[in-house]
Amino acid sequence: MNGCNCGVACAAPPPDPRYRRALWIALVLNALMFGVELVASFAAQSVSLLADAVDFLGDAGNYGVALFVLGLAPVWRSRTALWKGWLMVGYGVFVLGKSAWQWAAGIVPEPVIMGWVSFLALAVNVGVAALLYAHRRGDAQARSVWLCSRNDALGNLAVMGAAGSVWATSHGWPDIAVALVLAGLALSSGASVIRHARQELRIN
Repeated sequence: MNGCNCGVACAAPPPDPRYRRALWIALVLNALMFGVELVASFAAQSVSLLADAVDFLGDAGNYGVALFVLGLAPVWRSRTALWKGWLMVGYGVFVLGKSAWQWAAGIVPEPVIMGWVSFLALAVNVGVAALLYAHRRGDAQARSVWLCSRNDALGNLAVMGAAGSVWATSHGWPDIAVALVLAGLALSSGASVIRHARQELRIN
């Protein structure tokens, strides 16, 4: 029978080993890039790089959680996705606050470091997004993982653009502008994941 009328939670289908392998690769790469971007953000005094570094750390945690919930009942995957959605919203709020502080301090970041590190981050995120592309239409848990990867690649392109603008103008506002874009992506994606997870929880 396809239904679950026994009064207990339905067992989850066996996890796809290809998806599990992709998550492990994504976890390792994101943890490494967090360290690289964290050091580079302080060296360059760039809020957009710092925001991206924090995002890499959050994504490494997301992939770890995704690996943990593989094979659990659908209701637990939906609850985990709901929690992750709120974390994405929290990250967006953090970036907004950090951007306001950076603007008040009048700091101009180092564009060369920004450009090279964001290019490396883009290569990593495009690779991760390609690994996870086939799994993007799963449940809220899989959707949140895909959205994180997609947003990261878009964010890296924006940081590269900011690096060029900072170099051309000798002003810090492009760095702030990109940080605000990253915050907007986190807020909108987090809201999408929360909405999707709540719909699944109503069904489950």
